Amino acid sequence: MVNEIVCGNCIEVMEAMEADSVDLVVTSPPYDNLRTYKGYDFDFEGIAQELLRVIKPGGVVVWVVGDATIKGTETGSSFRQALHFKEIGFNLHDTMIYHKDNPPPVGGSNRYYQSFEYMFILSKGKPKTFNPIVVPRRNKWNDKRTKRFRAVVREADGTFTKKEVHVKEEVKKQNLWKYVVSGGSSAQDKIAYKHPAIFPEKLAEDHILSWSNEGDVVLDPMCGSGTTCKMSVLNKRKFIGIDISEEYCEIARERLSETVDSEWDIK
Repeated sequence: MVNEIVCGNCIEVMEAMEADSVDLVVTSPPYDNLRTYKGYDFDFEGIAQELLRVIKPGGVVVWVVGDATIKGTETGSSFRQALHFKEIGFNLHDTMIYHKDNPPPVGGSNRYYQSFEYMFILSKGKPKTFNPIVVPRRNKWNDKRTKRFRAVVREADGTFTKKEVHVKEEVKKQNLWKYVVSGGSSAQDKIAYKHPAIFPEKLAEDHILSWSNEGDVVLDPMCGSGTTCKMSVLNKRKFIGIDISEEYCEIARERLSETVDSEWDIK
């Protein structure tokens, strides 16, 4: 099943997988009926239970989800799902934000436009892998010539002291990640846009690099157009993609066939 796109009900497919066999899950499930997805529904609690079974100890599930606003109130489905994951045994390791830069306007006349989704980082025990993404330090007090940082430090007795400390030129990225989503920026291959709701390739790649290592198995149980699978291949991970729609599976297979030369033989 490794390095395959499997068409079928993801619960039934995962039931056939060995326990503790997946290093990382990166997925964005349909939520609150914001998309029809060919009329398919999904059993959230059943999926969550199977994810807990197939993920390795120390493995991570990245669950990208948002909420609809119905009759003037947000559904809160995302929070209920996060709490359910905790109830069945996952750790809620981090609550990250996927900020959509320049999204189409969504929202009513009496509320701000919606521009983000949650990225719940769920782990089975303590995460066994964390490869933090680093970015250049940005601070007006950073003296680039001396590599020192002018800071006001509060001492134990409550007084404040001006100090200079050494600084690193790069720092760990914060947990609000911004991606451009308009103008065909989410994916490089046009066929991906045959799916109604793709997420940015860079989002999938950043999580794959953060929570897994080369050779690890990455699962997307609702893989849609195959973004997680494609970025796994490009970053030397093995993948398993599952989707109930044969049409979406074919889109994913076509994207992968254009990405790699061999039959997804990842060493």
